[in-house]
Amino acid sequence: MPRANRFLLPGHVWHITHRCHQREFLLKFGRDRQRWRHWLFEARKRFGLCVLNYVVTSNHIHLLVVDRGQGEIARSMQLIAGRTAQEYNQRKQRRGAYWEDRYHATAVDTDGYLTRCMAYIDMNMVRAGAVFHPAQWEPCGYREIQQPPTRYGVIDLVALMNLLGIRDLNTLQRSHAAWTDEALKAKPCGRDESWSMSLAVGSLAFVARFQAQSGIATLHREIAQKGDCYRLGESRARYNSHFDPEMACLRADNAVFLDEFL
Repeated sequence: MPRANRFLLPGHVWHITHRCHQREFLLKFGRDRQRWRHWLFEARKRFGLCVLNYVVTSNHIHLLVVDRGQGEIARSMQLIAGRTAQEYNQRKQRRGAYWEDRYHATAVDTDGYLTRCMAYIDMNMVRAGAVFHPAQWEPCGYREIQQPPTRYGVIDLVALMNLLGIRDLNTLQRSHAAWTDEALKAKPCGRDESWSMSLAVGSLAFVARFQAQSGIATLHREIAQKGDCYRLGESRARYNSHFDPEMACLRADNAVFLDEFL
């Protein structure tokens, strides 16, 4: 199954993005987006995946998770991607790849940057022009945080509050709504590759520490600055051309909205 990247380090928060094959709108129907969320719930139940936020668009997904070092991210992505693809292909009598060869993961600093990443995920379909407010799109983490389901919830609200330094759910909901209001007041813009094409995003100290921990493979990667945000670059060629033999087997077995807003 595809790896987020070779630098997946335990203990970090990861922003994962995964695109449908050749930018096809294979998640354009609500039933398919709900099935992806169903398997996300199963991943949390089976593997203990710690989910902080998510959104399912018409041809890609965003997922914000914590790596607890038990291999739960790789197993969860294998389950979610594999079962979603299998169900769709069987229903549509379709053969071939459903997902791109790999998903991508960006390590996110928690000191002030986590809220920015949360807002970036929540605003995805607003930037795409599909809705005027994140609450109008389903399924997404915004709705789940604001109105937690009594059953089958996927977001670990306790973990999210701990990372944000928030003690109670009401404060989390008010703060979350305030971040969204600020984002809505700002001029809508296209995707920010800092969150979806980097290896790490955050303070200079965080990014430099991540680079050092990742070893020689990232030693000569460029650390770029945009305002008070630093990012460790990832080659676009690596992202698009990665081949994984397990994914090839998955495609053989199985035989979001506008991608520019990834």
